[in-house]
Parts: sequence; structure tokens; C-alpha cells
Amino acid sequence: MGRKNWLILILFIFSLTIVFQGCTLNKKKTTKSDSSVVIWHMMVDRQEAFEELADKYAKERGVKVEFKLFFPPDIYSQKVIAAARAGNLPDIFGILGEKKTVASFIRAGHIANLTPYLKENNDEWENRFYPLALNVTAFQSNNVYGVEEGFYGIPLDMMNVQWVYNRDLLKKAGFNSDEPIIYFDQFVNMAKSVKEKLGVSGFICGWGEPWLMYSLCTEWAINLMGEEKFFLTLKGKVPYTDPDWIKVFSLFERLKNEGILADNIVTIINKEAEDSFSKGNALFSFNGSWAVNVYRQLAPDLDYSFFPLPRISDEFPVKIWGGAGFSFMVYPRSPKKELAIEFLKWITEVPQQKFLVKATNNLPAIRGCEDVLSGHLGDLFDDIDCLTHPNIWPYEEDSRVIEIMGRVLQQIVIGIKTPQSAAEEIQNTKNRVMGEK
Repeated sequence: MGRKNWLILILFIFSLTIVFQGCTLNKKKTTKSDSSVVIWHMMVDRQEAFEELADKYAKERGVKVEFKLFFPPDIYSQKVIAAARAGNLPDIFGILGEKKTVASFIRAGHIANLTPYLKENNDEWENRFYPLALNVTAFQSNNVYGVEEGFYGIPLDMMNVQWVYNRDLLKKAGFNSDEPIIYFDQFVNMAKSVKEKLGVSGFICGWGEPWLMYSLCTEWAINLMGEEKFFLTLKGKVPYTDPDWIKVFSLFERLKNEGILADNIVTIINKEAEDSFSKGNALFSFNGSWAVNVYRQLAPDLDYSFFPLPRISDEFPVKIWGGAGFSFMVYPRSPKKELAIEFLKWITEVPQQKFLVKATNNLPAIRGCEDVLSGHLGDLFDDIDCLTHPNIWPYEEDSRVIEIMGRVLQQIVIGIKTPQSAAEEIQNTKNRVMGEK
């Protein structure tokens, strides 16, 4: 063999050695001395609390955890999508979006199925959680998304969307501020009275963001027609032109006709609505549990209370939107997957969850923290048994239908559509979407 051929052979053997060594290194189990577990999130108000927990974990377990904050949410989402495409997601992250978005990440191999870990030791980890919190990112068998059955996210906390009222305004208008607000007509009468006597709006909400109108609309629909008929609508078996749906859409027309809505309400975003409500410019609003922190920052002395949906029927129970506030997911290709899961187990233990409740004023995702829930958080927690969420519904409405619904509801409120014409436009969109499937 010539000198040149010997040189080629040596180089070839050397390159194989590097490849096999690399494979061996890649398979090496990650130890606590390796680089930190990296977590991406977009929760500005919790970064300080996260860092404190990370310091505690490092002292207890000898593992460094690094929380990386990306804000605002759209920037965070872009970061996650880009990292998924490049194959360099962090050890732990979360997804903002519909359930079909989560499913697409799972099918692409970007999210680990955590069921085996939750089921260990007679379901010990699973049993810590309120079922709805865990089920928001769970998939049942034979689901429409083609995803393997299992749990894919670990909820950090819970949230819900409720009605809120200004207690001082109610008292000034001559009402008992402790009187339970149960029915739609009761709410309307109070709102009209406050506007007439005090000259402030009866109701303000960020209806410039159609999702708030959609969530309220679906809550009234479930209360009026029951979950079974509501789900059949999502499935395409009951049309949006059904008389029950016309009744639901008519509620928005009545709010307009009663004159209790804030001026230009369909152009107001939620932050503006929160600011206006905190200044005493409206009696009622419809907002999420995050409002506890918002109102505390905007108006620390604001006297307000939460209550669930003002019902329009006694035939079916009230259901309000709620579930996991933010769920962490594990990147299955991470060499630190096991360390990441161990940290998620730790942060969802009672001491850490109680710390987060006190530090961030958010509802816990696990049981056993009830003794630290008081005031507004206690009120919000009282309605945990009546929560629902689109991610746990058996069928998901198409985003195009939701978009049209939000738009035509806005048009009802400003008087350029009737409930009937709105229903027809929604159903036409639904028919078009169903025809594509």
C-alpha cells in the first residue's frame, strides 16, 4: 500500500474514532455537575419569585436552574417556534396557543409524554393536581389530533375568568354590596341604576379583544342549552341559527339597548378596560384572575369583588372559563430531561406552591394550599368546581369560526347586525369550514 493510501486510511480510522467517541458522549447520562436546567417563560411578574426558587433548589439539590424571560408573549411564541424548527428548544418551556398547536409540537417530537412519571408511586404526582389544571394539556385516547394518549404539560398555577364589580359604586347607588349577584336581569338592573344615579358606565370590558366576547358568549350558551347541545354545535350537528343560539346572541343586543355599556366598548382593549375600572368609571367588568395583581398595582384601595357568570337559566349549571394558567413542558431530546422532570416535581410540591401563591397572587395548581388562599384569591378559588376550558372540550371550534363570531358580536353591540344575521354569518362560515374537512 502506498504512502498516500496509508495516510487516507489513518485519517479515516481517526475520523471514525471521533464519531464513536461523540456517540458515547451523547449517550452519557447527565449528572448534577453538568450545565443548568434551562427554562423559558414569559411571566414578567414571576421572574423574581422563580429566581428565588431556583436558588433554593440549587442549595437543596445541587442543581442549577436558569429561568429565561422573554416578553411580550408574541416575542416569546416566536422564540419557541424558531427554536423548535432549529431543534434547540430549552429543557423546559411552555406553549401559548390552541390545543392543536400543542398537538403539532407533540407530533413533531418536541414535547415529552409525562404520563409514566405522573403515574409513579400509585399516581402520587398526578394526584397532587386539580384535574382540570392537568387536563388542559392532556390528550385522551382516539383524540382528533392523532396524538398519543397522555399528559404533556405540568401546570404551574390556575386561572379563571369571572365578573367583577365595584363595591363602593354599588353602595352609593343604594344596593347591598354583599348581596349575591346571580341573574342576568339582576346585573342589568344594577348597572342601569348606577349609570342613572352616578353617571358612570354599567359595564366595561376589553371587547376590542374578541376572545373576551367569545368566552362570555360560550359561557352563556352552556348555561342556556347545556354542555351536550353546546358540544354538538362545535361538532357541527347543531347550527348556530338554532333558537337557543339566537337567544344567546340577543343578550349582547340587549346590553346595547339598555345603554349600560361603556362608550366605544368594542374598541377598548383589556388593559384599557382594567385601567378604567380601577378608576371607578364602571360598575361591572369581565376579567381574569390576573386582575388581582393588576388592580393592586393600579388602585391599591379599590374595593371590589368577583362573582361567576350572571345566569340566564336555572335549567343548566353555570360554567366559567378556567384551568391551567401556564403549563411547563419538557423537551424530550434534552440530555437533561430527567433533571428537568425532577425540578418540575419539586416546584409542584406544597411548600413551593404556597410560596408562589404568596409571592405572585395566583391560584395554585395543586391541592393542599387552601390555607393561604384568602381575600380575592379565596373568592376565585370558591368557584373551582364550575370551571371549563376549550382544551378539555371533546371538540374544538375552528379558529375561523371563532374569529367571525367575535366580529359579528362586536357588530351587534354597535348596532349594524341583528342576532339573526349574526347567527347566519357564523353558520355560513361553519358550513364552509365543515365542507373542507
